[in-house]
Amino acid sequence: MIFSVINIVTTFLLSVLLFIYNSFDIVSYVELYNWLSISGFDITFCFRYDSLTSIMFMVVTTISSCVHIYSCVYMYTDAYLSRFMSYLSLFTFFMLILVSSSNLLVLFLGWEGVGLCSYLLIGFWYTRAQAGKAATKAFLINKVGDLFLLSGISIILTLFHTLEFSTIESLTPYFETSIIEIVSIFLFLGAVGKSAQIGLHTWLPDAMEGPTPVSALIHAATMVTAGVFLIIRCSFLFEYAPRILTLIAVWGGITALISGLIGIVQNDIKKIIAYSTCSQLGYMVLSCGLSLYNLSLFHLFNHAFFKALLFLSAGSIIHILNNEQDIRKMGGLAKLSPFIYINMVIASLALAGFPFLAGFYSKDLIIESAMIKYWFSTHTLFWLAIVSAILTSIYSFRLLEQVFWGDYLGYKSVLNQHVKMTKVEIYILGILGLLSLVSGYIFKDIFSGFGSSFFNNSITILPVSWNNVELEFLPLYLKILPVLLTFLAFELESRLFECKWFYNELVNGYIAIPSLVMSRHYFEQYEKINLEYNGPLFITEVINIFSQKELDNKDA
Repeated sequence: MIFSVINIVTTFLLSVLLFIYNSFDIVSYVELYNWLSISGFDITFCFRYDSLTSIMFMVVTTISSCVHIYSCVYMYTDAYLSRFMSYLSLFTFFMLILVSSSNLLVLFLGWEGVGLCSYLLIGFWYTRAQAGKAATKAFLINKVGDLFLLSGISIILTLFHTLEFSTIESLTPYFETSIIEIVSIFLFLGAVGKSAQIGLHTWLPDAMEGPTPVSALIHAATMVTAGVFLIIRCSFLFEYAPRILTLIAVWGGITALISGLIGIVQNDIKKIIAYSTCSQLGYMVLSCGLSLYNLSLFHLFNHAFFKALLFLSAGSIIHILNNEQDIRKMGGLAKLSPFIYINMVIASLALAGFPFLAGFYSKDLIIESAMIKYWFSTHTLFWLAIVSAILTSIYSFRLLEQVFWGDYLGYKSVLNQHVKMTKVEIYILGILGLLSLVSGYIFKDIFSGFGSSFFNNSITILPVSWNNVELEFLPLYLKILPVLLTFLAFELESRLFECKWFYNELVNGYIAIPSLVMSRHYFEQYEKINLEYNGPLFITEVINIFSQKELDNKDA
């Protein structure tokens, strides 16, 4: 346990030093060895360090360090704490490989590694039936996305005869748009599975069956951010596939909206936060579709801090209530634990885009930027983002109202008033709370400052897609509209959309169950009757007949 914490904190400190002292006008490579040489293809196990990698290192190591330290206290009484800490460390290790890879094969190694670790961590309490089901569901749904990504990698290897990002970037302008679009759609569909976009999103809320620190790590810095990172890293491909960018923007906008609609009627505190992650990931994907990769990364960066704060604070609440997660059985906890209340307020306001908190600087820029893209669907995307922002405010303040305000509505025997937060928990939540307050303000010029060249060597944006000048001339009412609607949403309540858009019912009724019925029919009618009867059973019967004849002849 101590070894894991020391290692991850050391990695965090090294990431900070690299960020401070490294020159980002060059790209650094570290080649370990020649991994594969097949039919003239040479694939090296090589790492790339640039401005994009540096930001992802900061995000992953910061959140992972906080989660590791927090877990030492939160999971202290668990009999398998050592195994849990080793899974967390392995999770972080694979994520760091993913974000620092110099080619698609090394990226795919990290990609599969985080998928494996998510399976192990979601199903960590394997004696619970629901935990095992959730882990299996997450693993299988992610395999769908992985299959698309692997297909995209195979096509790239066939076309470009290499998997190195730098070489592919140099050759992309010389290929036809239709070919680049085919490659891009496969890469994007891979990202849809990993980043829980609508259609392959159902695994993420169910992943709440794992320990709360796992939820914080998956939602804030690893796993779900991998899909967004893939799109940003491969911006040099997507920029030459404008129709795919339109699809990406629309898909992200729809994800943000539908996830928000489902989130406002959830009653499990962790699932409310989980659907908020789906919604915010929709914003990130929407931003990528608008060629605003830097703003997508900015929101990913800010989102990591307040989302980790939300989950770890929720974990402390669950401990106080002896594992109760239903917000309808909570209330009045502001008096019992004011420190948690303050941190939840900060995180919720940052999530809702409250002025001058972390989320305000990135999410509002994404919403405003949707208005300056000259597409047929521009205004549609803008209003999708606006409505999603309103929904975010609704479920954020519904959570605060149910958990902290009013009177306690649960069983008195459940309420553990003697649980006190340790200094470790206070420090970790305090650090994340501070970052949720100031990260947007401190780093806004790096990510979104006019003329910033921080990502020139890691993100490709074609001149035709770059129109940030118009952003400065948007009417004032459009700039303040998201903030005004956020304030208005404080007074809104909703009891609609409890059906979750019937997504699970549709998938089960028209895909899963028919597939099982067809498989059963195939097994009974073809495999069992034809193959088994005409195969081993027929051979056995023939052997028995001839054997019986031989015995009869001997008896005769």
